[in-house]
Amino acid sequence: MLKWFKGFVPDVRSPLLAAAGGVLLVLAFPDFELWYLAWFALIPLLGAVERERESSRRAFTVGWVFGLVFFFGTCWWLTFAPITYAGFPPVVAYFLLLIVCMIVGVFPGIFAAVMAFLLRRFGSVAMLAAPFVWVFTEFLRYWLTGNNWNAIGYSQAFTTNIALASYGGVFLTALPVLGFQSLLTAYLLGGLSRRGQSDEDEDIADYSDAPVSQRRVWLFWLRFAGWVVLALVFKTVASDFPLPRSPKGDLGARVVAIQPNVPMSGLTYEKWQELRERHVRMAEAELAKLAGKDPLPTTVIFPESPMNFMYETDRETREFIDGFARRNNVSVLFNSAEPNHADGKFFNSAVLVGPKGGEVAQYDKIYLVPFGEFVPEPLASVVPAFVGSFSQGQDYELLPIGTGKAGVMICFESHFGQLGREYVRGGADVLIEMTNDGYLGPTPILRQHLANAVFRAVETNRPLLRVTNVGITAYITERGEVRDPAPVYQEDTRVWTFATSDGSQTFYVKYGDWFAWLSSLVTLGLLAWCFFINRRIETKG
Repeated sequence: MLKWFKGFVPDVRSPLLAAAGGVLLVLAFPDFELWYLAWFALIPLLGAVERERESSRRAFTVGWVFGLVFFFGTCWWLTFAPITYAGFPPVVAYFLLLIVCMIVGVFPGIFAAVMAFLLRRFGSVAMLAAPFVWVFTEFLRYWLTGNNWNAIGYSQAFTTNIALASYGGVFLTALPVLGFQSLLTAYLLGGLSRRGQSDEDEDIADYSDAPVSQRRVWLFWLRFAGWVVLALVFKTVASDFPLPRSPKGDLGARVVAIQPNVPMSGLTYEKWQELRERHVRMAEAELAKLAGKDPLPTTVIFPESPMNFMYETDRETREFIDGFARRNNVSVLFNSAEPNHADGKFFNSAVLVGPKGGEVAQYDKIYLVPFGEFVPEPLASVVPAFVGSFSQGQDYELLPIGTGKAGVMICFESHFGQLGREYVRGGADVLIEMTNDGYLGPTPILRQHLANAVFRAVETNRPLLRVTNVGITAYITERGEVRDPAPVYQEDTRVWTFATSDGSQTFYVKYGDWFAWLSSLVTLGLLAWCFFINRRIETKG
């Protein structure tokens, strides 16, 4: 057994290389947002895998170290709520986070192990398979854990490098990022060159009388220029791929977005009532400014927050919201706990009340937060959910907003491209995200969560109206531009309009994560081919 474990221990320099790559990728994400480092972050990891290519177990370890550093460095904000609101000692909170990161670090470990196996079979040219293997392991993480937070493509969210998202989502967006560094690594390892350095020097000597040292300088700069050109080509593919035209129709509605900055604790009933009145005052102040302007139908949106509205079961709340809607001739969209009469639980819902009062439509959250809003079986009987045990919604209900139709995403749901696809396939003109990241503090979560929304807008070619409790409230265009963002942890309001759609659908809406499936087939196909060749060799032997 001890010998088996020793098989996972690499040369000390290899995990150090992998850790350096993990740090580079951390720096590519918020709060640092040095996005261009994502184009180089896997090179140290691939170099470490090359060093350990003779053992997939040792390669797994260097990939696992890369993942541990990356996930810990980008998701440390998960400790904020346990420390701040549950009173966890910081050492305990960070230790628990370390365990989680050790688990999800398995997926980069799988990437490294597979790459080592392919390198043994195909040599350094196997580096060209790295983009497919990486996307396969990210896709595997999505299917096994239920999320794909900070997939490498999300590092490009606030750049112009996201045009490919409308064709293949966040996975296809990663292709230029991964492709460039896999080619560069293959070249550095000699996988694309059949000749050694001396042969190249001899070729240059045929056309130059310069000294050898000078020829080498020219050779260096020639190579450097070649890789600059290649980088520009990949950057052009990432940023200038043609986007679908924006499907503009008539103006559909006006939206008043409220960012109330509700505190995460200390909500007595009196404070709750005061904050509810503040929501209304903020909305009516904006509505007063709109008096006399274009008579567009107007919807006021309150975000998800610690203020747990219960529209159906709380008569006083129902009368309060209905009265506000009738008094101002507006619709109101808000987050509410609505009863599921089938199982006695509640849905985490988005409820739309019309200008005359009364519920018009309701969407029940489909993608619940694991261990936050539900606990997977068979752990449900022994592990409590941190927020509550909610019923899972089943229907992709569209809500009528003015003359348009909206698909609503509640908090974590903006992470799922499938939800946006279903909404647009059903006829959505706009996407609306209602979220509250306040429990996680003024940390990178605010920008990381925003990055998810950017991709959902580009993937579907629909604007996304992001209405939050503490930020970042913003209008995201179909091209992924973040407009009119509200400052974080401040009360604020925004007024936006959106147009109806012509019903057109992007390639991604029609075909989803096809590139992730293709990458999975390529990876599994290469592995199957290698095993088949091995068996033939063993049979002949």
